Amino acid sequence: MALLEILKFPDPRLRRKCLSVEKVTPELQQFAQDMLETMYSFRGIGLAAAQVNRLVRLLVVDTRSKDPESDRYRLDDMTDLERAIEQPLILFNPVIVKKEGKTTFDEGCLSVPSYYETVERFNWIQVEALNLQGERIQFETDGLLAICIQHEIDHLDGKLFIDRLSPIKSARIKSKIRKHGYPDLTKLAKQEKEDVSL
Repeated sequence: MALLEILKFPDPRLRRKCLSVEKVTPELQQFAQDMLETMYSFRGIGLAAAQVNRLVRLLVVDTRSKDPESDRYRLDDMTDLERAIEQPLILFNPVIVKKEGKTTFDEGCLSVPSYYETVERFNWIQVEALNLQGERIQFETDGLLAICIQHEIDHLDGKLFIDRLSPIKSARIKSKIRKHGYPDLTKLAKQEKEDVSL
């Protein structure tokens, strides 16, 4: 496995639309594993292929949180629908076929490190995709898992969470990043141990 470089806004490559996967090949299976390793190494809960400069419709997600004392996954902070889905999830060609309700969440992003803003998403979604074996799957979910999947699908379409903010707030953040860049992430990681990025 290998750690991949994560593109950061304002890199124009983040704005490209990803292409559908015709067949899940062994090379793509390995790439998906590399994406997972990269996501975990940066303490993220989701990563799209676009973020690592690959134009394929592929995302990886793992929204489970670990109990720091036992190192076991905590299920009490997940919804019933989230608990019913085995994670990590590796999804090729993910499509949201149904959606309902509204919810908000303070989202962050590995491609926009150190910035967190409240974003509105659908509360419940039904997703169709290909799994790691290339089999067609369908599932429904809500909670953080639904939010994360929507966030990552946006990446596959060349969108970032900061694009979903009000025009004034979005422009302010984009301008600040272009002018000042990002803070030292090693110092930031020590300060923000509990934050997660999608």
